[in-house]
Amino acid sequence: MQPIQQLEQWLLRTKSGINAYLYSAAAFRSLFPDLSAGAYRSLLRRAEKRGLLERVCKGIYQYAGNPDSSGSILFHAAALLRARNFNYISLETALSEAGLISQVPIAWITIVSTARSATINCGRFGTIEFLHTERAMSEIAGELNYDVSRHLFLASPTLALADMQRFNRPTINLVTEV
Repeated sequence: MQPIQQLEQWLLRTKSGINAYLYSAAAFRSLFPDLSAGAYRSLLRRAEKRGLLERVCKGIYQYAGNPDSSGSILFHAAALLRARNFNYISLETALSEAGLISQVPIAWITIVSTARSATINCGRFGTIEFLHTERAMSEIAGELNYDVSRHLFLASPTLALADMQRFNRPTINLVTEV
């Protein structure tokens, strides 16, 4: 069986799993141990061209046969991109959800992370902004709640406002009250 057919069969078998719509590029690697790195990249490109996979952002793919319907694709992609780091939803994103900011970010989420700062373009899905922090989870654990549906911690309004000040965000003047 050709590698593209193997990939399609695997996706069909696993699509019924929990959150079985987003995959890191590495998720499929063990299916093809004999492919060189270049051949593996070519396989992923062919799967995209065929409409089997859709690239969400660099290194993250969505199975086209079971697309995300939760509306949380950016959050899930962020959790996958920085899975080995401490991350939490904060700043404008958290304040908007709490109803404390006068403008709602559209297709843009802000994540505070122990990994490096970066802005990740996710094409038609939007943008993920990661801001680096040195803080350990133990320092702010009381101000975080785990959001099971998004696979990320969510900052309390108090912590999100403190982060706005720490990161010197120009949008801090949009905060209505805490």
